[in-house]
Amino acid sequence: MRILLTNDDGIHADGLKCLERIARTLSDDVWIVAPEYEQSGASRALTLSDPIRVRKLDAQRFAVSGTPTDCVMMGVRELVEGAAPGLVLSGVNHGQNLAEDVTMSGTVAGAIEGMALGIPSMALSQAVLRFHDDVVLHWETTEAYAPGVIKRLLEIGWPKDVILNLNFPAVEPDQVKEIEVTRQGFRDTHIRSAEKRIDMRGRAYYWMGFNGQLSDPAEGTDLRAIYEGRISVTPLHIDLTHMETVHALKGVLGGPPPKA
Repeated sequence: MRILLTNDDGIHADGLKCLERIARTLSDDVWIVAPEYEQSGASRALTLSDPIRVRKLDAQRFAVSGTPTDCVMMGVRELVEGAAPGLVLSGVNHGQNLAEDVTMSGTVAGAIEGMALGIPSMALSQAVLRFHDDVVLHWETTEAYAPGVIKRLLEIGWPKDVILNLNFPAVEPDQVKEIEVTRQGFRDTHIRSAEKRIDMRGRAYYWMGFNGQLSDPAEGTDLRAIYEGRISVTPLHIDLTHMETVHALKGVLGGPPPKA
């Protein structure tokens, strides 16, 4: 099986090295196309106003001056020689991709682009208790369990319009309780904030970041699973239509458009 790897943390990220080790337990035909620089929070951004540069690092490894979406599209359409990949793996992200954050995630977006190109795709993320450089991530936890989880999911299969979002808890491998198939949660607290600072010329600027505050998620959600030390597997799809509201509006809105 030919596997294409990407991420949003960049070509030199520890998580990508972890993902490569995982992929090589599954196949000896592994291709890597990842951003030259970190693209966290890029979501499904596609580079349209600037040229995309590609730097070939070895026969099957490329750094791209663009987003994860650019990388997967370029990998499948231009860079991977011969047969198309049979699997796209995106990650392993430095930090969890859960709840409403999945819509901003470049890691999840890489998997979505693979799905859009007709390739089974997964996003993998290693949870962290606090987003700070001095916090050591348990990459060994993802590395211990991801190969087996991926193999089993490939055996089971899933719909063509779905990606699988895998999150591994911020604990050591022997502390993982179990694996749970979850639904996407939604936090009851706002964790993003902007910190105002002043530069040397007296001008204000801002750093965006996360405050790390925990929410109180419902049972069965990706958030609850990770909080309680379980591996979370969440099937996601790109259709954002809220069908309940569609049905409700169809009963009161239709026919000739109302005039102001």
